[in-house]
Amino acid sequence: MTYTGEVSVGGEVDTRELTGLSIAKLAVGPMSNNAYLLRCRASGQALLIDAAAEPGRLLDLVRLGGETASAVLTTHKHPDHWQALAGVVAQTGARTMAGADDARGIPVPTDRRLEHGDTVHVGDAELRVIVLRGHTPCSVALYYRDPDGSQHLFTGDSLFPGGPGKTGSPKDFNSLMDDLERRVFDAYDDEVWFYPGHGNDSTLGAERPHLAEWRARGW
Repeated sequence: MTYTGEVSVGGEVDTRELTGLSIAKLAVGPMSNNAYLLRCRASGQALLIDAAAEPGRLLDLVRLGGETASAVLTTHKHPDHWQALAGVVAQTGARTMAGADDARGIPVPTDRRLEHGDTVHVGDAELRVIVLRGHTPCSVALYYRDPDGSQHLFTGDSLFPGGPGKTGSPKDFNSLMDDLERRVFDAYDDEVWFYPGHGNDSTLGAERPHLAEWRARGW
């Protein structure tokens, strides 16, 4: 079946099969958070991005395909992205990861504190850590290039179709826009498909023409 990235709370998982990874997307909780399970197709190892809510449904998700998730990455410290983290970790024994300066705001201890430029491995797949400062001090995005040539970016709440994530001040807004422009739009091409923390997916090519509008609109 064709992946659309359109999911709803209480609805089905939408799965995208790449050469190196499978990507399963599920919407959970009262704020319709997206959770993503990345599973290496060669080894079966898996990474859960954002144990946001509904631990039972997330545990069902991580058990898809056999081996449970060996790690959970929290994209940023806002509570709607970690409500189910303790429950998922207790049931799976998964290691936890988060941005270094956001880890102190997450009540479950962080086993690995991520910095910009780090790499995260999911079996044979390698993902690049991109720190985006502004929505929170150390929000984390993950970039992945599949052997089939397709490119994928998991952006948390830092980038959505239609603009950057919410910020609390002009300083934070400018910081986030600067990082998005330099670390995302200047670094990667239009074909990159991105997966946000809420709502539908998009591509960098669809959003690039609007960067100046976002900057002018302000926070």
